[in-house]
Amino acid sequence: MAKRKPKQVKNKTQDKERLQKVMASAGVDSRRKCEDLILEGAVEVNGVMVNELPAFVDPDKDEIKVSGKRLKRPERVYFLLNKPRGYICTNKDPHGRKKAIDLIDTKERLISVGRLDAETTGALILTNDTGLANLLTHPKYELSKTYEVKLRGSVEGEDLEKLKKGLWLAEGRTNRAAVKVLSRTPKDTIVEITIRQGLNRQIRRMFARVGYKVKRLKRTKIGNIEMKGLPVGAYRTLTKSQVAYLKRVTAGRKGGRKKKK
Repeated sequence: MAKRKPKQVKNKTQDKERLQKVMASAGVDSRRKCEDLILEGAVEVNGVMVNELPAFVDPDKDEIKVSGKRLKRPERVYFLLNKPRGYICTNKDPHGRKKAIDLIDTKERLISVGRLDAETTGALILTNDTGLANLLTHPKYELSKTYEVKLRGSVEGEDLEKLKKGLWLAEGRTNRAAVKVLSRTPKDTIVEITIRQGLNRQIRRMFARVGYKVKRLKRTKIGNIEMKGLPVGAYRTLTKSQVAYLKRVTAGRKGGRKKKK
């Protein structure tokens, strides 16, 4: 009788993570050592040995055992940070720049949900829930982001209409945006703008496209999650209802948008 070949957990989806990454996050060992353990046949997922890479798992649902010992599922944490200027939203930086994750006091390995460039301040969600983070940053979910923008000069109504209707950038035409003038002087204009895309440096590029230089850019809101009362550089844990809202936003559209009849 032919020996049954071990199955691989290779079906990567947005809800799944690399097996060695999940193991390392749980404190088993470094990612490289975890890869060795997988290749040596020391790891089981849902009772099936996994000894090939790549392998993907859902840490919230799959039972993972290393050398017969069940891997403890990580506690999911969710934070809202008021990111200061000069901090970047990556976990590693060869130039040694300050990172947003370093402002959060937790033992969990966090990632940023989307990014703000170093010069942009404001609302940033950080979590160790990689599956949810991937969904929230996926273009099809179009989670709204609201920004307060200080511009050089007095912004004309015609330019505001262009921003509202969409502009052509290198990636194509931007989606419609909600734009409102908060204050205006001959020297400066402060505008509130809400978008549902996440193109690289999108806000700065949109205003540059209509001839305005951004002097200050701050994200004030992510979906319905506001940053009110949170000082620069401070953070707070998202409430259960806020986390449920984020999960509801993504769960409600997993099948994609319905086609118009």
